[in-house]
Amino acid sequence: MSLSSPISSVAIRTPQRVAEISWFDDLCGGDTQYLSVLDGAYRSSWAHCRDITLSAERLGYSNILLPTSYTVGQDVMTFAAGIAPQTSRINLLTAIRTGEIHPPMLARALASLDHMLEGRLTINIINSDLPGLREVPELRYQRCAETIEILRQAWTQERIVHKGELYQFDMPSDPAKPYQQNGGPLLYFGGTSEGAREVCAQYCDMFLMWPETEEMLYETMQDLSARAARHGRQIDFGLRIHVIVRETESEARAYARKLMSKFDPVKGAEIKSRAQDSWSLGVHRQNQLREYADNEGFVEPLLWTDIGKARSGAGGALVGTPDQIVEKLNRYMDMGFRAFIFSGYPLLDEADYFARYVLPRLPNVSMPQVQGRIPHATPVTPLTTAPLR
Repeated sequence: MSLSSPISSVAIRTPQRVAEISWFDDLCGGDTQYLSVLDGAYRSSWAHCRDITLSAERLGYSNILLPTSYTVGQDVMTFAAGIAPQTSRINLLTAIRTGEIHPPMLARALASLDHMLEGRLTINIINSDLPGLREVPELRYQRCAETIEILRQAWTQERIVHKGELYQFDMPSDPAKPYQQNGGPLLYFGGTSEGAREVCAQYCDMFLMWPETEEMLYETMQDLSARAARHGRQIDFGLRIHVIVRETESEARAYARKLMSKFDPVKGAEIKSRAQDSWSLGVHRQNQLREYADNEGFVEPLLWTDIGKARSGAGGALVGTPDQIVEKLNRYMDMGFRAFIFSGYPLLDEADYFARYVLPRLPNVSMPQVQGRIPHATPVTPLTTAPLR
């Protein structure tokens, strides 16, 4: 698929041509003015992360990703509970690493958070090694699938009745009933391996991808869409990507060069290796992508890959003018993307640039609302008005 060719959307759950536009918070650290430079002025403190969330809400983003990793920064569940009452419109995309919390208690904790937010909760399911461990993939996929099944039962059935390889339960689900209806909070999921793709196709709602060429993205989307169909399901697709937008292309590219102007490859590799996903297949694919980039780090027009030299996870950024960025995002939406999670360095400054130049030109929605998960009135649940038993 060339950049000039017409695009047909893969089969997706949301046919409307809309997109949930999210920003990224610094719970795991790494915010900076220069890639590979640890900057105390942008420390992952409660105050800094709070300011990013509240700024994203004020600027009009629909959602904000609260990531998780065993690094210096904020614990995701603690932070989400602390920031929830300070927000009124933005959704919290709360990252959960399966296995860290006993599944019925995880269901209960997320249900409590969902009630605090009155339905403004989405969940990013993380299928990585637990901190301090190197686990076989089969164990991780099994634990992830069983945890999701327990969450689903807790949120939608009268009892949790689960007989798996890792967990066995037969217990009431009253303590875990969420605010959201029709399935509870949406589950976002990312992963490149065969096992990860199968988990998402069978259980989750949104498949999150990292930056790659359009051809690579489209191929993955076709595969996931077909896998979901084999389970009698449809899913949506989201893209986690960085962005640099300026009034002119030369200004945008100059800022990309500025970000790299103090780059130390040894320090960059050290920072990158701290994350639990730094050895994953997805990160390996991000590393491979840079092998095809030009001498400025661009692997296709607007897609700059040098950012992956100093961070794990999403390793590419869209770099260009407002018109160029909007045109690129429209192509992504034509492919079938229905969610975007953006970030830039420093996070507060770049959130403002993107909101000023691009956000008003996008069909920005809340995916829980689009999917009919948030009720129009307070639902009857054990945490609201249902009879206690």
